[in-house]
Amino acid sequence: MAEVATERITVLAAAERCFGVAADIERYPEWAADIKEVIVDARDGEGRPTMVSFRAAAFGRSTSYTLAYDYSGAPRTLSWHQTRGDITTRLDGSYLFDPIDESTTEVTYHLEVELRVPIPGFIKMRAQARIMTTALRELKARVESLP
Repeated sequence: MAEVATERITVLAAAERCFGVAADIERYPEWAADIKEVIVDARDGEGRPTMVSFRAAAFGRSTSYTLAYDYSGAPRTLSWHQTRGDITTRLDGSYLFDPIDESTTEVTYHLEVELRVPIPGFIKMRAQARIMTTALRELKARVESLP
C-alpha cells in the first residue's frame, strides 16, 4: 500500500520562477543533495524532459528509478509518475505553485511512495518526511538564490 503525504512551503519568488526551477530537471544534481545523476530519456515537442532516469541516495544506499513527467497543468502544476524503480514500485507526485502575490508563492508537494520490500511504518514515514522536507527546502533555496 502506498504512503501518501503532502507538505507546503512559502517561496519568495513568482510562481512562474518556481515552476521553471522545478521543471529544469537536468539541473537537479546541482541543488538537490540526494539526486546524484539525471538522464533525460525523452523530451516533448517543446524540449521539456518527459521521461527521466534518476540515480539517488535513499535509505542509506543508491537507488535508480525512472519518472514520466506531465506538463499539462503548466505552469501551475508539474506532476510525475514512476515507470521503473529498483526499490520503489510507486514514486508518484506533483508540485503545485499557488501565487500568494506577484513575488510570493505557496508550493505544495504531494508524494505517493510504495516500496518493493516491506519496512516498518515509522521508518517509511521518517524517510518520506525527509524526502519531502528536503525537496521543498532545497527548491526554496535554489529559487530564492537565483538572480
